[in-house]
Amino acid sequence: MLLKVGEKAPVFALPDADMETVDTAVYQGKKHVVLFFYPKDGTPCCTKEVTDFSDHDEDFGRQDCILLGVNRDDCMKHAEFRDKEGIGLALLSDAEGVVCKQFGVWQAREVDGHKKYGIVRSTFIIDRGGIIRHALYNVNYKGHALEVLRLVKELNS
Repeated sequence: MLLKVGEKAPVFALPDADMETVDTAVYQGKKHVVLFFYPKDGTPCCTKEVTDFSDHDEDFGRQDCILLGVNRDDCMKHAEFRDKEGIGLALLSDAEGVVCKQFGVWQAREVDGHKKYGIVRSTFIIDRGGIIRHALYNVNYKGHALEVLRLVKELNS
């Protein structure tokens, strides 16, 4: 089920690349959260998307916003990816796919006549009150980080 603008975002806790638990409840009432789901660490499109977000981490910080990247890769893989690419934001491991399902990004696609499940590249902008202000499914990674930054700036204006 796809989440819609105006709905309360699911609250969750997942481990990051250092196996530290990140609980989204901590940010409620304090910060906006940009939650972006991407298919896989280390693939060309995902690397570009994650490094773009990471490059603008300070800009998001100035908007009182925290960036969280999520996929089903494990913590070790996230750590290798982060260190190799110099990523400065939290990459969360949803190994069981629970959070991916809560946000409706774990979807079936037809591949060679077979149903294959995977993460649909998607981004959610959640305001300080925990309300989804933007639910962007099937996004194109090109220029996406700056587009999201623009939307976050609108929340603050």
